[in-house]
Amino acid sequence: MADTDSTVIAIVSQKGGSGKTTLAVHLATRAAQAKHESCVVDLDPQATAAAWSDWRGDFLPVVVTTPPARLARTISSAQKQGVDFIVIDTPPHADAAAREAIKAADIVLIPTRPRAFDLAALEPIADLVEFAKTPAFVVLNAVPSGATKLAKEAREAAKAMGLDICKVELGDRAAFHRSSAKGETAAETDPTGKAAKEIEALWKWLGKTLKKAKAG
Repeated sequence: MADTDSTVIAIVSQKGGSGKTTLAVHLATRAAQAKHESCVVDLDPQATAAAWSDWRGDFLPVVVTTPPARLARTISSAQKQGVDFIVIDTPPHADAAAREAIKAADIVLIPTRPRAFDLAALEPIADLVEFAKTPAFVVLNAVPSGATKLAKEAREAAKAMGLDICKVELGDRAAFHRSSAKGETAAETDPTGKAAKEIEALWKWLGKTLKKAKAG
């Protein structure tokens, strides 16, 4: 569990293409805008978050790459340097990385597309968070416009695995892809767009949820 003066969020999914890195960089950037010293710890060997940081240049959040075995030490080092908002971006198909990230976090976010193969990949994560007793929430991502029934079925499937659901969903928005390719976020490229509003709603939900998690 993280230092009480800082916040550590793990973004975990066993499925590639679930939107982990997009979620990680958007939340860490929003934290920086809220005057936090923010950092993304990239555990993925593909280093997608690190590539985004290279495109972004000298602006927060800082992105640090590290292997899972050094995660605890990397977090501790960042905290000593005054970083108070840390987002861990994990690779798919990697139980060891997911386990270490979940163990280190105050809260776990599990992005998933509302499709059968993606939802099936939630099961191993459900087992890991149950074992670690870390608060965890499924975030429905890339939800097609008007797919009310699909989203409802996805929520029911996640609940059946014993997982809690984030009430904020992210749509299938081109703004997420366009902004990431520039080393930016949706709010930076289109501040009044739907993608930016969804991230803002997620940020507010996260703040309330973290308060409850730390109080409990």
